[in-house]
Formats: sequence, C-alpha cells, structure tokens
Amino acid sequence: MSAASVSPSLAETVAAPQRSESAIAAGIAATIASEIAAQTTQVRAAIGLLDEGATVPFIARYRKEVTGGLDDTQLRNLETRLVYLREMEERRDAILVSIAEQGKLTKPFLNEVLAADSKSRLEDLYLPYKPKRRTRAQIAREAGLEPLADALLSDPSVAPEQRAAGFVDADKGVADVAAALDGARAILIERFSENAALVGELREWLQAKGVLRSKVMTGKENEGAKYRDYFEHAESIAAIPSHRMLALLRGRREEMLAVDLEPTADIEQGHAYAEGRVALAAGIAPKGRAGDKWLLDTCRLAWRARLLMHLSVDLMTAAREKAEAEAITVFGDNLKDLMLAAPAGPRAVLGLDPGLRTGVKVAVVDATGKLVAFDTIYPHEPKRQWDASIARLKQLCAEHKVELIAIGNGTASRETDKLAGELMAKHAELKLTKIVVSEAGASVYSASELAAREFPNLDVSIRGAVSIARRLQDPLAELVKIEPKAIGVGQYQHDVNAFALARALDARVEDCVNAVGVHVNTASAALLARVAGLSTTVAENIVAYRDANGAFASRRALLKVPRLGEKTFEQCAGFLRIAGGDEPLDASAVHPEAYPVVEKIVKACGRPIGQLIGDTSTLRNLKLEGFTDERFGLPTVKDIVKELEKPGRDPRPEFKAARFADGIEDMKDLRPGMVLEGVVTNVAAFGAFVDIGVHQDGLVHISALSDKFIKDPREAVKVGDVLKVKVMDVDVARKRIGLSCRLDDVPGESRGGKR
Repeated sequence: MSAASVSPSLAETVAAPQRSESAIAAGIAATIASEIAAQTTQVRAAIGLLDEGATVPFIARYRKEVTGGLDDTQLRNLETRLVYLREMEERRDAILVSIAEQGKLTKPFLNEVLAADSKSRLEDLYLPYKPKRRTRAQIAREAGLEPLADALLSDPSVAPEQRAAGFVDADKGVADVAAALDGARAILIERFSENAALVGELREWLQAKGVLRSKVMTGKENEGAKYRDYFEHAESIAAIPSHRMLALLRGRREEMLAVDLEPTADIEQGHAYAEGRVALAAGIAPKGRAGDKWLLDTCRLAWRARLLMHLSVDLMTAAREKAEAEAITVFGDNLKDLMLAAPAGPRAVLGLDPGLRTGVKVAVVDATGKLVAFDTIYPHEPKRQWDASIARLKQLCAEHKVELIAIGNGTASRETDKLAGELMAKHAELKLTKIVVSEAGASVYSASELAAREFPNLDVSIRGAVSIARRLQDPLAELVKIEPKAIGVGQYQHDVNAFALARALDARVEDCVNAVGVHVNTASAALLARVAGLSTTVAENIVAYRDANGAFASRRALLKVPRLGEKTFEQCAGFLRIAGGDEPLDASAVHPEAYPVVEKIVKACGRPIGQLIGDTSTLRNLKLEGFTDERFGLPTVKDIVKELEKPGRDPRPEFKAARFADGIEDMKDLRPGMVLEGVVTNVAAFGAFVDIGVHQDGLVHISALSDKFIKDPREAVKVGDVLKVKVMDVDVARKRIGLSCRLDDVPGESRGGKR
C-alpha cells in the first residue's frame, strides 16, 4: 500500500497531494540510481526483471541491453537497497495509518513523513505518536500536571514552587509541591526528547563528534589480555574501522571491556553544547528569572538521562551495522577469491587429513574426483610408523597414478608435509607434487547430510580427506558443499548478523559458480543448486534424471527434467555446459536464445560452426553491427564473438603452489629477518594473514603490503596468493607473527597501527 492509499478521508482532512504507486517506484529507482552511479532508466529496467523472477547472474550476463550494462556488483547493491527502500515505504504507510487513526495527522506533518529519507528519520517523527507503556509523563498528565508544565515553560518569571502549589492533590497522587514539579519535569523531558528536529540535529552532531571510549573491566587485565590494545582506548565513532568496532563490541559482550559513547573528546564541553541545543529548541534561556534554573536543569536531564541514552543506543547500533556490513563485504571478497582460486584440474590426488594420535587419514580420488582408495596411517606420535607410512603412500600413488598430494593445514600439518617430502625424495620416479591446502570447513562437510548421502558407509574422518583432495582439483566444486560461513575466511564473522551474512555469502557463491559455469553431466547436486534459477529440488532432479537416463546430449534435453520449465531453463541454460553433445554451442556460455545470432555469423562466414569456433582472426575481423537486431544489441553480439573465440573458458588463474621452508615448522623456529614463502589465507581491513607453515598465520599489516600507499589490502593481495614475506617480530605468548612484503624492511621498525 502506498502512502497515497491510506484512506480517502485522509486526503480530504489534510488536503495533501497524493502519491501514486508509479511515483513511489520512480522515487525508489532515482534514489538507487544515484547510489550505484547509474541512470534511473537502467535501475527501473533491472527492478522490472528482478520482480519478474530473473536472477542477478542472468541479468548481468544476458540482459545487458535491457539494463544498459549494469554489472553484477551494481545489481547486487541494487537488490539490497530495493529491499530496504520498499520496507521503508511500508513503514511510512504504517506510521501514517497509525497517526491518522489517532486523529493527529496534519498536512505539515504528512509532508515531513513523506520527505523522510531513512528509517531512523521516520522513527524520529513517529516517536511522539508511538503507542507506549504508561510512562512517568503519562502518569503526570493523568494527574492533571500538563497545565503546570505548560505554565512553567511559557512563563519562567514565577517561581516553580509557587506555580506548583496549586496542583497539589493527594487524591490524584500529587502529594506535595515536589511531586508536582517532578511530574511537570517528566512531561517536559518527554516532550523535549520527542522533538524530531532536535533529535535529528543531535544525532548528526553526536555521529560527527562522538568518541567511543573503552576501558578494561576491573580485575580482567589477565583474562582479557587479547584486548590489551583496548584497555585504554578512545576513537571517533565516525572514523572507527570495522574490525576495531567489532573487537570493542566483542570485548564488551565478553565482559572484558567497558565501552561508552561520549559527546566529543572534552566530555563536559560536549554535554554543555547538547544541553544548550535542547534549551534553544525549547525556547529556554538564562535571563535571571525565577524559573530559569529549574528549566535549564530540566534540559540537562532531558539530554543526560534521555536523549544521550537513546542516541547512544541508536548510534552504537548504526556503527555495529556499518561494521558488520563491511565485515560481510570482506568475508564475501575473500570467499570469492578462495572459490575462484586456481584449480589443479582433472588429476589424480592423494588427500591427507593430518592427525597425531588418531593418525593421518588418507583418501585417493581419480581425475574425476571419484574416491578410489582410502586408509589411515600412523607416522607420528605415539605409534611412529614412519617407514611403513611412506611405503603405504608409495603403494597408493603408484597404483592410482597420483600426481598431486593435498595436505590439510590443521594439526600435524607440517609433520605430515615432511612425510610427503620424504616420500617424494625417496620415490622421485612417481613425479609427485605436494601442496598444503586450507581444510577450513572440511569437518563441517564431513559431518553433513550431503556427505552422509555421498559416502554413507565411510567414516567421517575419511570424508574430510576426500574433501581436502577434491578442493585441490576444483576449489569451487568442493567448497559449494560447505555452508559459506564455515569456510572461515571472514573478519569477526561470528559477531555479525547471521541472516545478513548468509544472504550475502550465498549471493557471492552464486556469482562465482555462474562466472565459471557448470558441466551438467558431471556436476554434483550441490554445485547445480548454485546455478542461476535452479533450486535444490530441481538440481537433485537433474542428477536423478541423469543417473536414470544417461548424460544429457543437449541443453534442450534439460526440459525433460521434472519441475524444470521454460522460465527456469531461461535462467539457467547459459550457465550450464554440455561437452561433446549434439550442439557445439552447448559447451559455451552462449545462451540458447542467442543461437540464431550465431547462425547469422556462421552464414556470413560461410564455414561450419565447428571450424569457426576458436578462429580468432576470422572472428575479430567481423563487423559486429551487422549481426544486431531488435532483441540482441552490440553488447550481446560482442559477448557471443568473445565466447566463440574461447568457448567455455575458465576465468580462474593458473594453478600455483607455495613452498614452505624446510626446518621451519613451529613459531619457535622463526627469527626476525627470515624471508619465507607463504600463501594468503585471509584478507582483513587492516592487512593480510599469511600461512608460512608454522600452525599460526602471520599478519602483514596494510602498511607493509606495498611500497606505495594503499587504502584497501585487496589492492595488493587476495586469498590464495603466494607471497615472499620477511619475519618482522614474533610474540609466542600472544601467538602473533608480524610479517612484511617489503623485503628491505628492518625488523623492529614501526609498520602500522592496531589490528
């Protein structure tokens, strides 16, 4: 319902111009357009497609003409803001209905509500009219004290005690003059605190000038040592980075830190300014009159006991939400980098899930990812079956023609890496390569329903080794089986809104999967479910149909799958690949709806499609404008020709592995000045964490990532990058390793601020 449709009588009552649904939609589109740097027409077109059920990957890839080329980032931001702004319109309507039903809606107030551009502004306006529990002010009004409050405010020349004497009434609960004045003060405090203009002004001021101050809780100095940087800390709420905000909030939640929002660095000066603004808004000034001090004290209490508390909660909530949004973005960026990491490809892999007492779990997967062998070996304490373990691994590698060894980076990783190194040294004829891979989320997958269905008779621990092996072959295909937040590449991911995190990460996974494309005849249901337009049920139906009827010969054959209709086919077809099928284009990212464009190109070139695919010189000499029509414009034709040059190309980088230094297996082995090779495991706002093979990631502060100034660590590195780093400092007690990418840095130099 729009604000225009509250009720017919409302328009007659306030004589306000009414807004149509189209006007509201136009306003939303204009707002979003300004935020994502697009034209309003582009935004309205994208909203129309989303409302029709189109997915972001489909719109970004196959509806460029309709949206004017909005990319997936713009479309994701558009989608998020669309939800917010539509919710705001619904809230605006609800507020107008509520106030109209109270009979208090006026034309000026209606215009203020219609002009509100945020949910917080709407709530400020609604505050005086919002149904509430019986407050002290309400009780005072019921006792007949509102006329006293009005008189004290309008004429301070009379002493408050003298004015209040006439309102003492024991039957109404006003026992004496003091009680009368307390009631009048409660009414005025509530009135001042519900002045929307004043609340808005003070919110903006406190947001700009407020200071977050943290102190260690008494007696928690040792227990809260990890928060040592915040034992005595002050920082502007407007400028505090996401990671520090979330660290403060976690410290407060764990009762290690006391965190307060103070008005400016000079607290008393800040209080005085705010109290002055309350007095000004109420028309109160110190003029030497009998009631001035009482009124100024009321302003002071309105600020300190009511407004400051209310605004502090609001601003701390807003700061938390902003910090969470930034943390979710960091997590999403890292997740994208991890999922789009270079795949080793279809090569037989030996997966090792390291362990000490429980042994090292071993799984061999063939080039297609099929589990062909598994075992458990005990090379470490307490059994120390070192030689027998090497012999068993040699046997498995030779028997299954293993090319790569994937070693999980958990407990006993370096010891197991050493075992693999000795295997390679003793049996060079096997031509093996070993790589330490992140096992984040492997245990989650192992215990999942999905893993249980895939390997019903396999021990949970062996499933983890399978996951480690497969994620080396194809990180994307394996990681989609794990709940995104369990992959562990986030910044304070356990401190943010779980629903918002899940929604954002799911969107990133969807974008990654569709950017790469999925081979429908080999993909798991978990991977297929991430394809644009496909639900979990339809993905499972595809696999069931494939198992029952054999490989799909064409994309069109997918329409035989139960519950996969024309609309779903439109959304998913371009992202599904069929290699060696009836139609060569089915192995490419060209959407079936655009095959007629390819037919025009084939006809113009006079050569069969099989010969044309990959013929770069011919394709690049085409005059593309000649192949456009009403439906397919130049952007689509360019994409088609680019795809014909390298059909089904993988956008992921070439596979590369880091080599850890021999003999450096524990933090105690590190010395400042060492230069080591490592792999980036996580990127935060303040720097990058790098695994150098000592069971504890080191931190390269943002200031040490590059010789030039950078605002965002991702300008220099991303998850999965292999780096050379210098050890700058080692704090074994706090498990902190300081690293630098600037190899000429001297240990002991200051490199940056707090985490």
